[in-house]
Amino acid sequence: MTSNEIDVPEPGRRVVLEPTPPGLWLALLGGALAVLAPLLGFLVGGAFGVGEATDSVDPMFLSLFIGIVVGGVGVLVALAGVKRLWKDSRRPR
Repeated sequence: MTSNEIDVPEPGRRVVLEPTPPGLWLALLGGALAVLAPLLGFLVGGAFGVGEATDSVDPMFLSLFIGIVVGGVGVLVALAGVKRLWKDSRRPR
């Protein structure tokens, strides 16, 4: 082989990249947030502990409640993503 010869690969099957449909990442991230937020709230609440008897709000309850609220927001985000996926699948091509 000389210095000015280049190995050119044989032409093969063409790769076609298709973009993800709109709303897919929104649905996936919202679903992950909906699942992981209450678990993280429970973990943080367990790390804080029960608290003192004089505390007006139990830190364990407060962190779990915040985790559940954030998880609820995750459900709403996931539903918005599913709605966008649904609308995109029904659009005529």
